[in-house]
Amino acid sequence: QVQLVESGGGLVQAGGSLRLSCAASGSGFSINAVNWYRQAPGKQRELVASMFSGSKTHSADSVKGRFTISKDNAKNTVYLQMNSLKPEDTAVYYCNVHYSDYEFREGYRYLEVWGQGTLVTVSS
Repeated sequence: QVQLVESGGGLVQAGGSLRLSCAASGSGFSINAVNWYRQAPGKQRELVASMFSGSKTHSADSVKGRFTISKDNAKNTVYLQMNSLKPEDTAVYYCNVHYSDYEFREGYRYLEVWGQGTLVTVSS
């Protein structure tokens, strides 16, 4: 079973930068796709950025040009580099990993797991 540990959130002034990390642990798995979501107080969770097989990426219009998703395959760690932060970027950020593995009785499985969330607060 894959587990995720997020880190890197905190308080930053508008215009500043933060880098979020999401480390995946487990054995015998392959990451197929990665997403970063965020949820601001009183709002629905929204998709911020995605990375698919072949390292294709997609970003929400609200963060395009400011946020970059990347992955270190050797470390099984996903990053979200956030630059030019704005107060409206304040939210809890969650990583979401879609992965596959092989289990003797079930065969190949396609699963997903969520990180615990990390709070990003941008002050004006």
